Amino acid sequence: MYDAWGWRPYVSAAERRLQALREVDKRRKKGHVVSPVRVEGRTIVKTFWGKSWCDNLERYSDFANRLPRGRTYVRNGSVIDLQISPGEIKALVSGSEIYEVAVKVAPVTKARWRSICKDCAGAIDSLIELLQGRLSTGVMERICLRNTGLFPSPKEIKLSCSCPDWAEMCKHVAAVLYGIGARLDQQPELLFRLHGVDEKELIARADFAFPLAKKGPAARVLGGEDLSELFGLDMAASPAAKTGRSVPVPDKAKRAKKSSRSRKTMGPAKMAHS
Repeated sequence: MYDAWGWRPYVSAAERRLQALREVDKRRKKGHVVSPVRVEGRTIVKTFWGKSWCDNLERYSDFANRLPRGRTYVRNGSVIDLQISPGEIKALVSGSEIYEVAVKVAPVTKARWRSICKDCAGAIDSLIELLQGRLSTGVMERICLRNTGLFPSPKEIKLSCSCPDWAEMCKHVAAVLYGIGARLDQQPELLFRLHGVDEKELIARADFAFPLAKKGPAARVLGGEDLSELFGLDMAASPAAKTGRSVPVPDKAKRAKKSSRSRKTMGPAKMAHS
């Protein structure tokens, strides 16, 4: 039902939440995978990736005036499903009814991606470091660089919503754009999926990232060196060292055999006093 101006009647936040829960439950029962956006507290985004996504949108005048309308919607759980795939985000938003939102993002060109990888070469040591946003200031600035970084400009984004609002960015679309930032907080790798690029290409090559793999000094093999001089020890000279001749060491078996033979030739009395 619409009012005299062609708008649907106002629906409170509590009613939208209830409507959202019913819709999610209905879709899950039909076997659909539903991924709602959940925001804890008042802060929508907390990490480098989520903040960078939202900061990028807010610095463009094309979006700045319309985005605030979506903050309340995303905070109260109105974005009941958000799916990110290469080049496109699809979402469901609970308003006066359930609206379908689509956000298409132009992929990063190969030349642009190569430039980003080249500029970041050797500065990111691991995938964990990258996805947790533990990056140097230079790398963060390069990734966020306007028009040549990983975050899209207005001309690289196409927006649509099934609601009757004539504006390109209605509050439902704005809620989804903030929802993307919240999702990147939890799964930053989805930004790379959106652009169809491999984030591992940003990581330093093994020959730069692992200094412990460098060759150390060659191991010294001991030969006939004088050990007392080599280790600085005062070692007693052996008979061989005194005479200059080698001293044979009797074989254990021969010594045992000789001892046994001597016992047999000795009498009891002799053995008793030996």
